[in-house]
Amino acid sequence: MSVLVILATGAEEMETVIPTDVLRRAQLNVTVAGLSGADPVVCSRSVKLVPDKSLDDAVKEGPYDAVVLPGGGDGAKNLAASEKVKKILQEQEAGGRIIGAICAGPTALLSHGIAKGKKVTSHPGVKDKMEGSGQYTYSEDRVVRDGQLITSRGPGTAFEFALALVEALKGKDTVDKIVPPMLVKL
Repeated sequence: MSVLVILATGAEEMETVIPTDVLRRAQLNVTVAGLSGADPVVCSRSVKLVPDKSLDDAVKEGPYDAVVLPGGGDGAKNLAASEKVKKILQEQEAGGRIIGAICAGPTALLSHGIAKGKKVTSHPGVKDKMEGSGQYTYSEDRVVRDGQLITSRGPGTAFEFALALVEALKGKDTVDKIVPPMLVKL
């Protein structure tokens, strides 16, 4: 099974690295793709992350079983402004495959008209935008799954978000195997 994590300038570091790590621990093939190419990406706290490849190259290997959108205010804005991301999300949704978005990442769903009518959550800082759009049922749960859509609140929920993705892709048994060695408190 394969997962595409789209890394944009200004992405939240923990929301990129933690899901990538946890998904790889679950033996999923994860590609971190740079929205603007394969060069290092400066994230929200000035940490530089190096994508595995450019989004253009990664798309050639799709479709993916899941597409993940990290948050971070500027990162989410970059995802929301990208026609490439729009096309990927539209194809993902049409194919009935998993889409995950955390923190401000769900605003890219809103911008691209994805998952209308679904139950979502997000970072409190973008709650009004998500709730006020009238396109979603908003929840303040830490992680929300509605069908093939999984959303979450922010850096402090990154492990829960990642484990929800693992469960959706590989089942609860896999979650139960990878949680103890990580010492994650759920």
